Amino acid sequence: MSKSTEAFSPYDGADYLNDLADAAAYLEAVLEENDDPAMVAHALGTIARSGNLSDLARRVGMSREGLYKALSVDGNPSFATIVKVVKALGLRFRFEAVA
Repeated sequence: MSKSTEAFSPYDGADYLNDLADAAAYLEAVLEENDDPAMVAHALGTIARSGNLSDLARRVGMSREGLYKALSVDGNPSFATIVKVVKALGLRFRFEAVA
């Protein structure tokens, strides 16, 4: 009896973000579920990978490698970088009172 092996490719959420509405909903969910700034940066990295990372890096004013590193799991981007990325993606932050 031979065993068959199945090959699975790694899951990447970027494969499932098809437009800005998907990206906004994903980022909103991350913000609702987490208070960890690293998770927000990682979510932006996922959104960035769903499109043209090189083009986004150019619009943000960073190298592709620098942007990829800043938005990686181990990255630690400044708030200014986060704001630039959000704007370059065509998104915006929105705040509301919760108290």
